[in-house]
Amino acid sequence: MKKKGLKGVILSGGRATRLLPSTLVTSKQLLPVYDKPMIYYPLSILMMAGIRDVMIVSTSQDLYRFQRLFEDGGHLGLRISYGVQEEPQGIAHALLVAEGFVGDDHVSLVLGDNIFYAETLEETLNKMSIPAPGATVFGYEVHRAERYGVFRFDETGKPVEILEKPKNPPSNYAVTGLYFYDHKVMEICHGLKPSHRGELEITDVNNAYLALGELSVVKLGRGSAWFDSGTFEDLHKASTYVQIIQETHNIKIACIEEIAFNRGYINRDQLKHLADLQKKSSYGEYLYRLLEE
Repeated sequence: MKKKGLKGVILSGGRATRLLPSTLVTSKQLLPVYDKPMIYYPLSILMMAGIRDVMIVSTSQDLYRFQRLFEDGGHLGLRISYGVQEEPQGIAHALLVAEGFVGDDHVSLVLGDNIFYAETLEETLNKMSIPAPGATVFGYEVHRAERYGVFRFDETGKPVEILEKPKNPPSNYAVTGLYFYDHKVMEICHGLKPSHRGELEITDVNNAYLALGELSVVKLGRGSAWFDSGTFEDLHKASTYVQIIQETHNIKIACIEEIAFNRGYINRDQLKHLADLQKKSSYGEYLYRLLEE
């Protein structure tokens, strides 16, 4: 029996109307979060989970922009392909767009505007690199939980329901935009009915796994950060946070070339070539520094 693999999908669609006029000429996920395009952050998450096969799902209007940025991903030791979601039909719909790409494998879906950081994040994601039955989602404690999909836990701390933007949140733990699913997710998505928004909701997918008793929740604890960069305020907060962490610890968050190099996806000569292409920027200087260490 063929061993199941793990593939990654980044949803980078939508109209991003809350970020107008900046998004009149580009995709939201290509706006800078401090010193790199926003999409570098979710791509780095998939890479830290050991995923090398990635599909970026976006609109036909924006897809060529991502193709110009990443091409086929070979320069990073990845295999990047592209799928079209012409209208915002829901997060779960992106999985159906990627169905042929995923095949019989398991899949991780990450939203293109989500930014995660924790010192132990790579260790956590490494544990997800081996495909497992069921689904795993990540929870983060937030203020104003009524703005998010929120977990309801029983007295033992076990998740029993996810409520979408409830007026009276049963907890302060929001569902982040990072999901790991076994192949049952495709069957579940095919059985979904559009919500009142006309979209296939990822909350319905997660609740389906809950009903099967197959949903695990990983709570991101103290020292971790999660940003949903859908507004100018959140975009600014994320950029400021990245700047402070990078300058304080002399590192770069979501440096995809560094992750590729450390994981053996590319060699020193390939890393040097990528540094040469960016040598006039602080980002390129950081890549050169990696070569000296």
